[in-house]
Amino acid sequence: MLRMDPPSYVLLQCWRAVTACVGVALGSYWVLIPVRYEKLFGRLSDYNLCVTDAMKEDLWVNCNIRAVTLYDRPASYFKETPLELQHQLYLKLAKDYEPFKPQKFCLCSTESVSWNAERSAFTERDGKSGDVLKSRGRPALLISSTSWTEDEDFSVLLKALEGYEQYVNEGVNLPALVCVITGYEQYVNEGVSLPALVCVITGKGPLKEYYNGLIKKLHFKHIQICTPWLEAEDYPVLLGSADLGVCLHKSSSGLDLPMKVVDMFGCCLPVCAIYFECLHELVKHNENGLIFRDSDELAEQLKVKT
Repeated sequence: MLRMDPPSYVLLQCWRAVTACVGVALGSYWVLIPVRYEKLFGRLSDYNLCVTDAMKEDLWVNCNIRAVTLYDRPASYFKETPLELQHQLYLKLAKDYEPFKPQKFCLCSTESVSWNAERSAFTERDGKSGDVLKSRGRPALLISSTSWTEDEDFSVLLKALEGYEQYVNEGVNLPALVCVITGYEQYVNEGVSLPALVCVITGKGPLKEYYNGLIKKLHFKHIQICTPWLEAEDYPVLLGSADLGVCLHKSSSGLDLPMKVVDMFGCCLPVCAIYFECLHELVKHNENGLIFRDSDELAEQLKVKT
């Protein structure tokens, strides 16, 4: 018999997603052990916490456990990145990754930037004022993070990038509304071509080499893809520097939400996320992000969001 002195409340956080991952990794037999423990101690605790309303309902219906939904929040260091810090990170990454290096030919610019300025693919420092400026004609920066597991099918993104490449080759222009939002309103009547893309997929995991093999077979003229493993302190800085985030995570349990999207929202980053049942608790389509179901829908969203 257990006795707590002084008397205290027992608080449990329920992790149905962990149970689902155990099932994927080890087989259904091994799921029985954590499920039984969860049912037992969940009923004995004073309070239970879960991360979605879908999980809350599942716990009640299947386990007779009452829980309170407490949504995840981003850490304080996930925020928009100042242009100076963006520039420093781009220069650092340019030492190892080709897509971050400056283009040989600048597609700029009515802005007076010295050709001797320190430059990346996205930013340049004015040789006279010392200010960091976004390069006119810079590519759009798309970012996705992954642990390279079966939870995420990155062939969806690769096919969407093929669709985007076709849009660029066909001379498709940015929609007029996007021109205004991005500061190109003076070109609404003339039309602005879709930008080139740099797609950064961060992380490491068992399927990384498989997808790197697929990436090597792609021959894009307007899209560059790199798959770096970032230092921990660089990830939120890059996330806060990007133009668009893409999430391909599908919950194994169907009951939890992708933390990477929470972090992207912390950085005020627009997000395109693949559909699964409880995603609407985090991503509100056409409100704080876009939800897609296949590569065609994602390609169309890339055209609008970049």
